[in-house]
Amino acid sequence: MKKKNFLNLILLSGLLIGAGCSKDGEVVTKGTEIANKPVEIEYWHVASESFGGAAIKELIANFNTNNPDIKVIEKFNPDMYKGLTQNLQVAIASKKYPAIVQMGYSYLNYAESNFEYTTPQEIVDKYFPEDTKYFEENFLKNVLELGQVNGKQVGIPYSISNPIMYINADLFKEAGLDPNNLPETWTEVVEAAKIIKDKTGNAGFFMQEYADNWAQQALIEGNGGQILKYEGAKTIPTFATPESAEAYQLIADMVKDKTAVHATNEEAFQTFLNGKIGMVVTTIGKRENFQSTAKFDLRGAKFPIFEGKERKLPAGGNMLMIMSKSPEEQKAAWKFMKYLLSAEATEKWTKGTGYLPPTIQQKGTGIEKFISENQLMSVAASQMEDMGKWASFSGSNGLQAEQILIDTRDIILSNEKTAAEALEEAQKKIMDLMK
Repeated sequence: MKKKNFLNLILLSGLLIGAGCSKDGEVVTKGTEIANKPVEIEYWHVASESFGGAAIKELIANFNTNNPDIKVIEKFNPDMYKGLTQNLQVAIASKKYPAIVQMGYSYLNYAESNFEYTTPQEIVDKYFPEDTKYFEENFLKNVLELGQVNGKQVGIPYSISNPIMYINADLFKEAGLDPNNLPETWTEVVEAAKIIKDKTGNAGFFMQEYADNWAQQALIEGNGGQILKYEGAKTIPTFATPESAEAYQLIADMVKDKTAVHATNEEAFQTFLNGKIGMVVTTIGKRENFQSTAKFDLRGAKFPIFEGKERKLPAGGNMLMIMSKSPEEQKAAWKFMKYLLSAEATEKWTKGTGYLPPTIQQKGTGIEKFISENQLMSVAASQMEDMGKWASFSGSNGLQAEQILIDTRDIILSNEKTAAEALEEAQKKIMDLMK
């Protein structure tokens, strides 16, 4: 992926879910056209009420109003992309298929090798010849690659994010720190967190702990480690290295010293919004929730780096996959997907979350102005050149491999074992799974 092209997308191009599942081989609209009923499709997503849920509801309401022949029903899936993927496995085993799902980039390889799906291009070519060049004309090549496996377009990139560091500038001032000189390196983060704890009694730092390893990948690879490598179509874990262990141990030591917290996201995010944590590393997708809720001077800083090393961030977010097998539902799904990718809907989604738009937008649009004028969004946009692919385990045991790494995070941050020991054990478990 060419990093500069990715940055150009955002800065130069203008920035810019179950009732209703279809059953295998059954057209759910059978007999309903006579009754003049709309085609019902399900849209599965991971947007909770505090993470874009309101924007999802608004988008669906707008689409349903303007498309009376289609009724989109949304279904929220807890536990982020892992939860959605597990629920999808259960639904498919029962021959039930939601029309569209938000599939996390971290499950790209797993979805491609374990789920039956229809590429949007296939649907477009079959039913909407006027849209044949839609993806070619509206996406940069390297953005589309976020949803590709060996050149096959598994899903269409929808939400794009990277992790930033949210700062409570008021707590910085209370601790005697300069909020205009925010930490840039991990050494500076450790120092600032200790000062905040010593001077105010509050925790200094928290790194998100969703049911994935997204932020931790950024931490590890920023110190020269690597989550996995490819051997043909197979993924091999490679994270058990001194560089990975050093990076992970830094956070574990902060937790042990009580300058950082190890908690659920709900607990830590609320503590932060209550003004009791100085720095939080999480997705720019939380921007709207934090910005609309915080009662303090909220600022953003780039993801910290290790001295002398480059920032390496996995592209977070999700792609849209079409799972329905019914021709009528597939047609409806494409119409809804095309709406979600429109300039109008993209602006609502970005403002309602913090996700960066995947499509090429014309200069002078509202979204361009919003991103350039919002300090937090500007930070995320400035990191686009540092982004690469989110590590995704392949094969039928990909979900288990991901879970092992999630469990390892808890072992390390609970200081049950050193990072080096825990990562070595986790890598061996995943290697055994992949045999």
